[in-house]
Amino acid sequence: MPKLLLMLLLAAAPCMATPSTAAVAIAAQTDPTKLATLKGEREANPLLQKCVYWLAYAEEQGEKPEAVLDESAKLNKTAGSPYAGFVSWGLLENLKIAKELGLLTPEGMAELKQGKSATITKGEYSGQKAEAEGVIPVALCPELRNQVMNLELIPASLKRAKNDKVTDRARVFAKELYEAKLLSEEGWKKVQGF
Repeated sequence: MPKLLLMLLLAAAPCMATPSTAAVAIAAQTDPTKLATLKGEREANPLLQKCVYWLAYAEEQGEKPEAVLDESAKLNKTAGSPYAGFVSWGLLENLKIAKELGLLTPEGMAELKQGKSATITKGEYSGQKAEAEGVIPVALCPELRNQVMNLELIPASLKRAKNDKVTDRARVFAKELYEAKLLSEEGWKKVQGF
């Protein structure tokens, strides 16, 4: 009789959905606790590339990227925070960039999955690598050096030409981060004064 009772209890229990592989991977790549332990100058760059891979993979499997990002924020316990919102926005923008640059070929997906720069296959930068670069220059705001939310994929030649310039977009982004308490007052002042 105990086996029958156990079977009935298990059947009556609500089924918990298993998180998608993509959500689990992105949660690990964007966990602020993990990012805070990174030591090198550009150690978050491969994490961005892996996140773009997982979002593209999830979309290929019929999942909505937004839902995957919501699930990943729940998994790394950042759901509902400004941090999660900026990470989600940044990763969706990078997925869009990856599509526009033609990075999501089988070869590009293999490179991105390994955290490497994928080769651009569309447009005037075709043949170049798409590298991760800070929206707000890391040289100006070192506190953002390992933040996936501050990274974007750009053609290698533009990365070299950018040369730590502060664009209008970077100023707006810095203001938003500062207001959300994700950028220090010192960092905000540096961006304003540059």
